[in-house]
Amino acid sequence: ACEGEVMTDRELLEKAAKAAGYDTSHPWNAGRLLLVPPVDALCISDVSTGWNPLNNDGHALSLAVELRIEVGFNDDCSEVDVWTPHRSHNILYEGYGNDVNAATRRAITRAAAAIQEAREAV
Repeated sequence: ACEGEVMTDRELLEKAAKAAGYDTSHPWNAGRLLLVPPVDALCISDVSTGWNPLNNDGHALSLAVELRIEVGFNDDCSEVDVWTPHRSHNILYEGYGNDVNAATRRAITRAAAAIQEAREAV
């Protein structure tokens, strides 16, 4: 995504998967976008036929562990804060409102996508 441009959930998933070293080229992945409604989950061989850390706590936790993403909670601001490895990238914030679990999964996925974007920029 260009600077200031917001990624779609599918773009977040693709970038996050690549950051974790997953191959996203499974042929089902392109076809799933053509379904009505489109399926955002990715098929990643030997990992999952429905990989989606935005919706699955286990996938998000595995992603955080693999990429050494740190998670913290700021209850004063009702937000989840995540840091990328060794705090080498900016902190990402995700407001959690009534669903801290969903916000945590999204924050982890966004951090993973940011790691991949930084790798691609080099």
